[in-house]
Amino acid sequence: MKIALVFPGQASQYVGMGKDLAIGYRAAAEVFDAADRALDEPFHKLLWEGPEGDLNLTANTQPGVLTVSVAAWRVLQTARPKLEPAFLAGHSLGEYSAHVAAGTLTFADAVRAVRKRGQFMQEAVPVGVGSMAALIGMEPEAVAATCLEAAQGQVVVPANDNAPGQVVIAGHAQAVQRAINLAKTRGCKRALLLPVSAPFHCALMAPARQNLEPVLAGIRFSAPAWPVIANVDARPTSTAAEARDKLTAQVDSPVRWRETLLAFKEAGVDTIIEVGPGTVLCGLAKRVNKDWKLLNVENTESLEKTLAALA
Repeated sequence: MKIALVFPGQASQYVGMGKDLAIGYRAAAEVFDAADRALDEPFHKLLWEGPEGDLNLTANTQPGVLTVSVAAWRVLQTARPKLEPAFLAGHSLGEYSAHVAAGTLTFADAVRAVRKRGQFMQEAVPVGVGSMAALIGMEPEAVAATCLEAAQGQVVVPANDNAPGQVVIAGHAQAVQRAINLAKTRGCKRALLLPVSAPFHCALMAPARQNLEPVLAGIRFSAPAWPVIANVDARPTSTAAEARDKLTAQVDSPVRWRETLLAFKEAGVDTIIEVGPGTVLCGLAKRVNKDWKLLNVENTESLEKTLAALA
């Protein structure tokens, strides 16, 4: 069995996530306690009780999804201490979870860093100025050409190449709308604006990258215990310096998730375990390779199913 662990990003959050793991497993409870200490607030209460509006604020969502993902990983690791993944990867924010799992950086450093990352990303563009949209049924090259034509002096670019036929674009709100209108005339099956508060992974995030750089420079990074496939180049990261540089560049660079999945396939991965809230990444994986065994760990029920499948 050749396993890849994948960690979800923003938009996978929901009120109550991780609570039953914390109740059932000390390894998970310790992660929530560590988050409370690192952020100097009763952060677990927001994750388990809401309100949803506050949880959906980027500065809370990012440390929240990271916390639940790391808690789920710690429980899986405790249950299967000899689990040796061939690769790890995370979608956007999830790359931080992957690096915590790989021992590249501590959970406390990561949770504080992504709290700041969320703040910087939100502050980079005033609400309403930017937007993101998913274009379904178009290939990346066609999306890139459509964005180029729709820009008209503004920013609109492919931001997430998620899976075959699913690309997310980001940029100035008017340019994104022009790209949507143009895409519909070019065979796009479905185009929908996403309910996000900022245009992530495009040039408009350059101020966030500049602000995040000194934060990451002040954190101690180690070489990952297992290769982490980076969003920016879909290639394995194996050194501390590389990990820091790629996480810095990631803020205003596109997420190359389809290529990450293809790298797994090429390397002979046969099992993918999504670790953290939701099963979005399992859904994307299915579009790349229907033969993969897809598992997940986000609560006690899914943990037990995954452990049975790994036995």
